[in-house]
Amino acid sequence: MAQLTIEVNGKSYVVGCEDGQEDHLRSLAALIDAKMREMAPGAGQLGETRLMLLGALMIADERGDAKAELSAAQARIGELEEELARADVRAAAALEAAAQKLEAMAAA
Repeated sequence: MAQLTIEVNGKSYVVGCEDGQEDHLRSLAALIDAKMREMAPGAGQLGETRLMLLGALMIADERGDAKAELSAAQARIGELEEELARADVRAAAALEAAAQKLEAMAAA
């Protein structure tokens, strides 16, 4: 298990993570740090713990919104795939009808 020092809102924390996950953990810490710095000016005299909690809640809210958007997009993809399948069936039927007409014209 790797240990590394991350900085959030000007404070250093030593945390552990699985080997190979260090860069991922650093990027998560940077996200939390950015959110806390974004909130800090308007948060008044909140303590560090409360500020971190509010930052985490905002990130969780954004994550929930992103999951909802992803779910809606996946549903739309499913609808479009069904439309495409129906269009393929119609196109195949139109080609078959055209081929039959051409064969009838050629036979005449």
